[in-house]
Amino acid sequence: MLALEPRIYPIGAMHNSTRNHNSVFGQPRITDCASCAHRSSRLFCNLNEEALEAFGEIGTRASFPRGAVIFNEGDNAESVVLLCSGQVKLSCTSRDGKTMILKIAGAGDVLGLGAVVAGAAYELTAQAIEPVQINTIRRRDFLGFLNNYGEASMHAAQALGSEYKTAFMDARLLALATSASSRLARVLIDWARNASCGKDELKFTMALTHEELGNMSGTSRETVTRLLGKFQKEKLIEIHGATIRILAPEKFEELAIA
Repeated sequence: MLALEPRIYPIGAMHNSTRNHNSVFGQPRITDCASCAHRSSRLFCNLNEEALEAFGEIGTRASFPRGAVIFNEGDNAESVVLLCSGQVKLSCTSRDGKTMILKIAGAGDVLGLGAVVAGAAYELTAQAIEPVQINTIRRRDFLGFLNNYGEASMHAAQALGSEYKTAFMDARLLALATSASSRLARVLIDWARNASCGKDELKFTMALTHEELGNMSGTSRETVTRLLGKFQKEKLIEIHGATIRILAPEKFEELAIA
């Protein structure tokens, strides 16, 4: 279920569009998987040429503005969504209406993979927190693709395993962390490493409010505001507008596991 109308670009028509040819919602347009800068550093996208070409033929590209809901928790999982650019907030809601943010997905992440493979409903709600470009593949086509290409099947299995491990480690670290500063540091360092795409510089665009950061790290909005100021004062992070840069990754990592 889509909350906002996307701009949809069928794969074969991407190069023929003349309006906003080089950008979508202010971001450079990604026209095909082979030329994507994130491909080599992302697990699922790094396929051989034959598999990558076949993958490009079964998807539909679309672009969404910030705030758009890509799919809702509880919807039938009719498609997998490959996030080509931008960031997406993944969250779930309890019966009493309380929302918990579980992850910030970035370029190269596959959304709804577990639900599509299992033939179940989406476990989470996916909402863009900045303009995004996605590649949507219907369940039948995606499962057929996995059946035809063993490499893709292995990558899908590895992606599911990575999701499980990340969820387990996040739950373990947040549950066993001795302080709010440790929990917040873990959220920030993980976000920075995911957004860096293998680069040495660890920085990312903070598209969440302090209240939402508190939701992710199991603390309050006031504590997040205080700790961000403390991290800056101790020269652990640098904040310019919405951009956060980790200045001392090793020290920050030590803080995150304290």
